[in-house]
Amino acid sequence: MSDEQRLVEAARQGDAAALESLLAGQQSRVFRFALKMCRLREDAEEVLQDTLLAAVRTLGQYRGDAALSTWLYTIARSFCIKRRRRTKFAPTALVSLDSEDARAAREAPDPRRGPDEALAERQTTAALGRAMDALAPAYREVLVLRDVEGLRAAEVAEVTGLSVDAVKSRLHRARTSVRRAMAPLLGGKVGLHRPRGCPDVATLFSRHLEGDISPAVCARMERHLAGCQRCEGICASLRATLRVCSAVPAPRVPASVKHALKKEIRSLLSQHANPRARGRLSPREE
Repeated sequence: MSDEQRLVEAARQGDAAALESLLAGQQSRVFRFALKMCRLREDAEEVLQDTLLAAVRTLGQYRGDAALSTWLYTIARSFCIKRRRRTKFAPTALVSLDSEDARAAREAPDPRRGPDEALAERQTTAALGRAMDALAPAYREVLVLRDVEGLRAAEVAEVTGLSVDAVKSRLHRARTSVRRAMAPLLGGKVGLHRPRGCPDVATLFSRHLEGDISPAVCARMERHLAGCQRCEGICASLRATLRVCSAVPAPRVPASVKHALKKEIRSLLSQHANPRARGRLSPREE
């Protein structure tokens, strides 16, 4: 049994410390996902709080078939969709993904980097935020889950309810779009039209990362890249873009959310101790 499974079992038995520890390790990642999808910090905080409280109240429904993080992302996604529907006609957000990421990066500066490097890193992170903001939510969520949060394509499919093929199709398009937006900072051609004879190397390289092209196609692509500086630059900028995605900092969880979570856990476990209320943390009977 893994450490996570042991914590789940202990939490179901009414161990408050186990329940808090179980969720504490996931809070920043869920908050980061909510920020990417909601784009407004206020909305993301509410989604995070709603997600964690829902997880506490429905822990008995978590069977352990998927990773706990996958289950939490699924819950968070449903709250993001509900909030997006309610705010569909709201004014454009003033506090968006890029400014949030830049703020988070400033809160945790790398002492090994000089001022110029730190500034360049903030600019790159902000540019990534703007590029992601420009994606339709259906494309943004698969990019965030796969390339920022690090889920496998099959796990992204589980969170979104899509087929794995649909996830990968959206992912390739999202990567290509974000790469194009990031190219001026990271290098690589931005042009929309490929020269005659050049394949769509950005999509091919994205498919290669997902293990979806044959060795023969891979070999042909490598031969082409060896003789085409333009296409090699495109692949290099896509690699750089994905490195920036994987390095997006996890934001600090607001103290108000932590307080609300602890309060809900205490309340729930108090009821759990009451024989009439037992069972809320235990698996439901089939």
